[in-house]
Amino acid sequence: MGDLDWGAAALVFGAVVLAVGSAILLWEGFRAFQKQRAASRALKRIHGEDVAEGPDRESILRKDDEREPIGGIAGAILTRLPHRADTVRRLEQAGVEWSPGTYYMLMLGFAGAFFLATLVMADMMFAVVAGALGLFVPWLYVARKRAKRVAAFEEAFPDALDLLTRSIRAGHAFATGVQVVAEEAEEPVRAEFRQVHEETRFGLPLDESLKSLADRVDLVDVRLFVTSILIQKEAGGNLAEKLSGLSQIIRARFKFRRQVKIHTAHGRMTGTVIALAPIVAGLLLFLVNPDYMEPLLVEPGGRAMLLVAFIMMVIGFVVIRRLTDIQV
Repeated sequence: MGDLDWGAAALVFGAVVLAVGSAILLWEGFRAFQKQRAASRALKRIHGEDVAEGPDRESILRKDDEREPIGGIAGAILTRLPHRADTVRRLEQAGVEWSPGTYYMLMLGFAGAFFLATLVMADMMFAVVAGALGLFVPWLYVARKRAKRVAAFEEAFPDALDLLTRSIRAGHAFATGVQVVAEEAEEPVRAEFRQVHEETRFGLPLDESLKSLADRVDLVDVRLFVTSILIQKEAGGNLAEKLSGLSQIIRARFKFRRQVKIHTAHGRMTGTVIALAPIVAGLLLFLVNPDYMEPLLVEPGGRAMLLVAFIMMVIGFVVIRRLTDIQV
């Protein structure tokens, strides 16, 4: 495995990534054109310039596939992909402005780039494994963004509840309190409450808007908040006291969660060290004595051993993380 192999693999990887990036730019431009054309038609219809009835008449109401307003064969394929609704929800929760089509193209592009780059240096078995790993690169990125955004929302949510409570105690209506939170809270709470405020302004019932908030933000705290609002709307009661109590409960759980993280820090660090130690040792041995490690990389038996060892390391790391991940 010489320098030429590494250079060729890097060139192949870069070429595939550039090709996928160009395709995504074209795709996003086409999506923007389709959305602009649909908006123009809706405006013309509102002004009475296009009032034709029939199945071709477009609706100005929000649809579930608004992130992918593409017609034709591409639109038919994208709307029939399995778990597409879950993908749209994950992208919304991560705050990523990707369409499902862009997300799937990135997955296929990274898989192809890793597969072809590895195929230049190794055999088909390693190339297939590398392609499977590349398939999860966009998924890991979205999962990381989603986790960070949900954590930021959870951290800022008690302050937003306090702000809403003070607004209600000052005599304002609940809708006015939502507007205050949408203007003064921290991100991403501000963005989510701004969407609730705008949806209610445009005529969506408050119940539906709050349920959509609970769907977008997959947190128990938000579901408790929405449930409290809906119960108060039906049965009455002191909403300010309920929101104040909910805020105190969330803060108490935060305190307990930090204590749990302190007690499980050793286990999590152990899992990380166990997962990284074989990789670091192998790299050091390869740098010190490449001839000693060459059979492990060249011989079919050595490659099979590497593959089995990698799979077992991943399983062990996941098991340790699951054991130390205590949900509170």
